[in-house]
Amino acid sequence: MGAPRPRAIALLGPTASGKSAYALELALRIGGEIVSVDSALIYKRLDIGSAKPTKAEQAQIPHHMLDLREPWQPYSAAEFSSDARAAIEAIHARGRWPILAGGTGLYFRALLEGLSDMPTADPTVRAQLAEEAAGVGWAALHAQLAQVDAEAAARIHATDAQRIQRALEVHRLSGRPISDWQREARAAEPWLDVLTLALAPPQRADLHARIEARFDTMLDAGFLDEVRALRVLPELAAHPAPLDLPALRAVGYRQAWEHLDAIESPTPSGRGVGLRVGTGKVNRSDEEALFRDRAIAATRQLAKRQYTWLRGMRDVQWFDQARQRAGLDAVVRAFLAKDSVDSGNPPNPRALR
Repeated sequence: MGAPRPRAIALLGPTASGKSAYALELALRIGGEIVSVDSALIYKRLDIGSAKPTKAEQAQIPHHMLDLREPWQPYSAAEFSSDARAAIEAIHARGRWPILAGGTGLYFRALLEGLSDMPTADPTVRAQLAEEAAGVGWAALHAQLAQVDAEAAARIHATDAQRIQRALEVHRLSGRPISDWQREARAAEPWLDVLTLALAPPQRADLHARIEARFDTMLDAGFLDEVRALRVLPELAAHPAPLDLPALRAVGYRQAWEHLDAIESPTPSGRGVGLRVGTGKVNRSDEEALFRDRAIAATRQLAKRQYTWLRGMRDVQWFDQARQRAGLDAVVRAFLAKDSVDSGNPPNPRALR
């Protein structure tokens, strides 16, 4: 029998469901450190629109997997799995509790289930797929994927260019569906013993209201100015297709970039039609109202995909923080008590009360 597996608490859920706030509170109460499982938080300079923990929050509790790359730099799920595993093992070695928090399903699967030895990225094949998509659209390539890997096509949205491209790339390189490779990875022995909790309000309308309120807070905090600052970075300004970068495909950022493309293009008089910003509150122009609606709709679609992914996961316990807080704390308390007795992990210094 091998050494006991390290344990961790995973807080999953759709965007704006309150995962980060509960993770911070829990870390303070039980002596934990937070490991972000959010693909947008990997990137530097994406702060307001990604709802990245503030500097004050990061000073309260150590946060890991933040600000690892510039927006124009690549970062794969395999890299995330390796880096996050190293962070978790280091937290465990310090006698503290790893608390995983985020909503990026691909990252969670890579970390918890592992990755198979599927083919690595091939620039030539990726360029071919991008060229095909430019001609016929990603929906057509999604239909192509459905012919060779119906399981992956059912899981991947028809507008998810990055995942469509990767699935077709793997098939073209190996002749095997990516679903087969992923199934092999899931069959491997798990390295982490994790309590998996989904935090989500049962009523979609409640989450939609939270999404809308949070986005308005981001606008008032200067989200559009943040995107303006990204647009003038030499590496992004010179990029032939910045919106193809994973960082700028993050929900909200794409819509903001397209909005600024539209409103800040030169007018016949040579002057832009930009919004007034930097005065505390954002001026709610007609153009911005349209942008706001598009960004909120995109965020709702992201939340819908996250719900679908969560329902497909095994051993997930669902809680509505607002109405089931006592039950949520009880499950965490029982997990920590079992951990200290059975696994050889350090005892919890600050039991939940």
